[in-house]
Amino acid sequence: MKINPATVLIVEDHQDLAANIGDFLEAGGMTVDFAADGITALQLCSQNRFDAIVLDIMMPGIDGYEVCLRIRNELQQDMPIIMLTARDTLDDKLTGFDQGADDYLIKPFEMKELEARLISHIRRHRGDMDTKSLTIADMVFEPKTMRVTRSGEAIKLSPIMLQILRILMRESPNLVSREKLEAEIWGEDTPDSDTLRSHLYNLRKLIDKPYQQHLLHTIPGIGYKLCEEKDL
Repeated sequence: MKINPATVLIVEDHQDLAANIGDFLEAGGMTVDFAADGITALQLCSQNRFDAIVLDIMMPGIDGYEVCLRIRNELQQDMPIIMLTARDTLDDKLTGFDQGADDYLIKPFEMKELEARLISHIRRHRGDMDTKSLTIADMVFEPKTMRVTRSGEAIKLSPIMLQILRILMRESPNLVSREKLEAEIWGEDTPDSDTLRSHLYNLRKLIDKPYQQHLLHTIPGIGYKLCEEKDL
């Protein structure tokens, strides 16, 4: 599994692990840069454009959660971010996704899995999308600019949430199964079942919670629909 030239930033304070990841990814054709702490990572991101970031959470000074949040909010960058950590509770994952992470890989891990996830995310982030605007009720998704608005107000979403929303709006008012969502977003590298649920939870908070009419609906045991309540 190969990819066109891609540059990945590895943010990891464990020097040996960072070197091992770098060696493996470079052997697969990627270009790698390194940061051993959050401040350096933010400086590099402000000066360079990376195709993806592998981000440790537990680091001296600024932790990975804060780095991720500042990349999204202050630097306004939307490249895929994979968090790499030994913290494996659902709350940890929810926090990571809420700060803007796209994926979560638990230590110890297989290098081939990390590479596969990076390639999958980079391909999808680079991928061509339909340019026709999608509209459901008062929500508009503009694939060309990746801009989402509801009642005229802009809503900032992570890359994974944008993919989920695009699929659900494209298929609306039809139901989309969990399996179809996972396959279209992650391909064969499907993460654990909590990952999609976490992204949907955060997506619902942003596109539905502030508004009177809810558009994202869960059909228990079957899948999800994004539609007006009259189309349920």
